[in-house]
Amino acid sequence: MTLRPNAILEVDALERRFDVSAPWLNRLIERKPRKTLRAVDGVDFIIQRGQTLALVGESGCGKSTIAKLVTGLHPPSGGSIRFHGDRDRLQMIFQDPFASLNPRWRVARIIAEPLRTLKPDTPEAEVSARVDELLRTVGLAPADGLKFPHEFSGGQRQRISIARALAGEPEFLVCDEPTSALDVSVQAQVLNLMKRLQTEMDLTYLFISHDLSVVRHMADVIAVMYLGRIVEIQPTADLFSNPLHPYTRLLLDTIPDLEAPKRDRSPMGGEVPSPVSPPSGCSFHPRCPLAFDRCKSERPQRRAHVHNRRVACFAAEEGSPDVQ
Repeated sequence: MTLRPNAILEVDALERRFDVSAPWLNRLIERKPRKTLRAVDGVDFIIQRGQTLALVGESGCGKSTIAKLVTGLHPPSGGSIRFHGDRDRLQMIFQDPFASLNPRWRVARIIAEPLRTLKPDTPEAEVSARVDELLRTVGLAPADGLKFPHEFSGGQRQRISIARALAGEPEFLVCDEPTSALDVSVQAQVLNLMKRLQTEMDLTYLFISHDLSVVRHMADVIAVMYLGRIVEIQPTADLFSNPLHPYTRLLLDTIPDLEAPKRDRSPMGGEVPSPVSPPSGCSFHPRCPLAFDRCKSERPQRRAHVHNRRVACFAAEEGSPDVQ
């Protein structure tokens, strides 16, 4: 994969495996082999500057693991991550705005910490002025810097998390389910804030979510993940108007439609297989309404289909009318 001139992040054949074996003595007594969980299995994508790429999928599909790999919280087991910029300008917004904030620190200290770490020579007066500016930027008041995190609502705490991320003057933000812990009305406020900041500060987002209605509002491109692999990547409008992978179609069917609340929807059958012992062939075939013999024995690769939309599905490759 060649990095495009305007690309900021290139992920190529990325893998992350975890050893989930029983303790050595248990394996010896019970004669059990080692077990490996493939949380991320050969993922690749490119994000352009100023763009938002969203990773979506059910819980346990590997989205958050990719976020931790990109930010360096986990080392990859294979493949490569190439960030075309200053790694100090890559920051992360975490899912839980309470757990990610130090409850013993006042808000001003929390926001100032990245600035003090990355630019230790910055005078304290300048740090304080910057903290006040960031609080205003995210819709809070400078006086809020004297309070502790527990004195704020969930939405306000996430605004503090955003202010902390902005303190390092980032150009790239990894957003791991940043609104999933918030009420729907508060979600909209935080998402609108993030959209505004992206425009004003020329930010690039890797946006992790399980909620397609959220990523429809946020993303330029959507990558759909299933069991550690990306099964489809499309521009947002194209994915919603013409999903190519059966799993994407089933995900879209879960979104309520006010105009057609009683529309026929195909229920998603079965449980997500274990990533420790995934099915042979296409990992989605046990749940797929379009699966045929080839799907059970051969793993599909993600290929360009129509207008360079990429999908890993034999039914799409062979022109199944149900996909078209």
